[in-house]
Amino acid sequence: MRRTCSFAVFLFVASTSFAAVFGTVRGIVHDPQHRPVPDTQVILRAKTSDYTRTAQTDGNGEFHFDAVPLGHYAVSVSGASFAAEKQDVTVLSGSAPILHFELHLASQTQSVTVSADASAAQTASATPTGLVDRAEIQHTPGAARTNSLAMITDHVPGAYLTHDQLHIRGGHQVSWLIDGVPIPNTNIAGNLGPQIDPKDIDTLETQRGSYAADFGDRTYGVFNVAPRTGFERNNEAEVVASFGNFYQTDDQFNLGGHSNRLAYYASLSGNRTNLGLQTPTSAVTHDAADGFGGFGSLIYNAGPGDQLRLVTSLRRDFYQIPNTPDQQAARIHDANRESDAFVAFSWVRTFNAGFLLTVSPFYHFNRASFQSNPRDFPSAATDNRSSRYAGGQATLAWVKNRNNARIGFYGFSQQDHQLFGLKFNDPADPNFGNDFLNAENASGSLQALFAEDQFRVSSWLTLNAGLRQTHFSGSLVENAASPRFGAALRIPKINWVFRAFYGHFYQPPPLLTASGPLLQFVTSRNLSFIPLHGERDEESQFGVSIPLKNWTLDADTFRTRAKNFFDHNSVGNSDIFFPITIDGALIRGWELTLHSPRLFTRGQLYVTYSNQVAGGFGGINGGLTDFSPLAGFFPLDHDQRNTLHFGGVFNMPRRSYASADVYYGSGFSNGAPPPDHLQGHTTFDITLGKEFGEKFSASVSALNVANRRVLLDNSLTFGGTHFLNPREIFFQLRYRFHY
Repeated sequence: MRRTCSFAVFLFVASTSFAAVFGTVRGIVHDPQHRPVPDTQVILRAKTSDYTRTAQTDGNGEFHFDAVPLGHYAVSVSGASFAAEKQDVTVLSGSAPILHFELHLASQTQSVTVSADASAAQTASATPTGLVDRAEIQHTPGAARTNSLAMITDHVPGAYLTHDQLHIRGGHQVSWLIDGVPIPNTNIAGNLGPQIDPKDIDTLETQRGSYAADFGDRTYGVFNVAPRTGFERNNEAEVVASFGNFYQTDDQFNLGGHSNRLAYYASLSGNRTNLGLQTPTSAVTHDAADGFGGFGSLIYNAGPGDQLRLVTSLRRDFYQIPNTPDQQAARIHDANRESDAFVAFSWVRTFNAGFLLTVSPFYHFNRASFQSNPRDFPSAATDNRSSRYAGGQATLAWVKNRNNARIGFYGFSQQDHQLFGLKFNDPADPNFGNDFLNAENASGSLQALFAEDQFRVSSWLTLNAGLRQTHFSGSLVENAASPRFGAALRIPKINWVFRAFYGHFYQPPPLLTASGPLLQFVTSRNLSFIPLHGERDEESQFGVSIPLKNWTLDADTFRTRAKNFFDHNSVGNSDIFFPITIDGALIRGWELTLHSPRLFTRGQLYVTYSNQVAGGFGGINGGLTDFSPLAGFFPLDHDQRNTLHFGGVFNMPRRSYASADVYYGSGFSNGAPPPDHLQGHTTFDITLGKEFGEKFSASVSALNVANRRVLLDNSLTFGGTHFLNPREIFFQLRYRFHY
């Protein structure tokens, strides 16, 4: 069987677009009699780097910072006759928080500091959003490893790994953005691991549904990466080395620096392990993995109103497909190789306060190559797929008075190449002697226009409205109009924020075809291939954010109804799978996150919880099918009713720390019921670390400390069934030096 994927190239068309990695910080400064204070210096400073911006208040006492990268900042105001005042603010992509500073005479007070946490930045948004910064990634057990997704699964409710793939809110399809530029990839579950190495991330913004029109159409999750830029460095290099059981190592060399106009960051990394993919039994055999890659970021401030940004990444990975003991005895040696390259250039032009243009052309190459042992029984398969995408995004943003508006264009052209072959080794097979190797080429394109406005009706009510119009052209042509509406209501004094959203999404299909010998083989197995249509989703969501004495509680409930739901299906017992679409799916649930303030000046805690039901209905209406009718609703293979993470970090004396995460999953759906779901599972992860001066630090981590081995999933992808990974213990050393 085969996983036919797409190969893509896009033609960049310049249009107006606002890169989604930026926000705006604005405010007003007044004296105790509420008179504006003009010509006052305002400084915006990042909390985790040397990134700094300076402005002066105008005649109305107002100030404005445009194109502010997402993250945590401190804004300070000082005047000749007034005491300094500082406020902390969190900037989310597309947000425009308004700060109010009341200055007091220097003789009355020395300084005032007010904190505004991430929830405060969401008082005008209907989208549940979270930030995971560089320190949290480093402290979360196992999250900084090259192919780890713990920075997402530990901190985002309803996110988990099953059959080696990231799932969130019951679906596969997620969007990765770097510097606000989407990285297109229409291949369903075609790659493993995160889009970039977690060690190269400065801040990760996570969004769960209720997206604005400029955030595309991947319904289930959006991960917006603000990479390391060099502003956190001063001509400094770092060597990271780790080693642990299963002969694992995960190493990196990085360097970065900055001046007033230029910032740069670059890294080279390599990793290997004997525990790569989830194993089909409790035994770990034929499961090695290795990879290497590089990442680079360059920012140049050409002038007061022009900034140029360049981001590029390269990655190659190799995975052995794990064996059962019987497969190992039969000398099965299947493997999967992956390659990925991405480059994006952004021109950020500030015309005047609140008026911003961003133009971002990009290129993305992605390849996955499955190769089985020629002696595999009953057949040996080859599946080499490469995809090329070239395109661009452009956005015009306008922040003025009560409006925070964005209009723009996004598009790419796509070219796919597929080489698929089967060698029949079973003399009893009717196809014995009819081996084939079939090459296919496909092309397509996508264009989308979007408009979004966030209108501040009052200080306690904000309305959001947007429209995204998408045109897809491939083996078929589809058009979709996706309206989206949201509201955020803040209750004065107690500052509870209620939010609501209703919207539509369209996800384009892979460029999947079956013809020639491949189609003949499929037909000989009483199967057929139906062209894939795009997935169309309808989502409604309600939520509330509650501040509790510097704790932040956020809860939401959502309902997603999908038509042509994307999934994947393997043929027989092979490790090759086809994308498919199901008539429909209904995913509903509720989620909760809880974040503490710094407790006893030492540590912070977090809780993420999700209760959801992910069910499909109808039959397979696209991709590989035998036309078997399915009655009623059925649980999707990645349906897990309850998912809980509880953890935190505690800073101990002498620059040491301890961090931990407890994970509970109630069990994924059972492919061979009864019962409907497999058994639940719990893991405990821990990290102990210490800094030795400014240059050297060390940590030791243990994942799945109790070494519990249970069957997680019995779907047939990448090695058949999947068991929970065994205990892993590894040490990490970091050494920093100036050059």
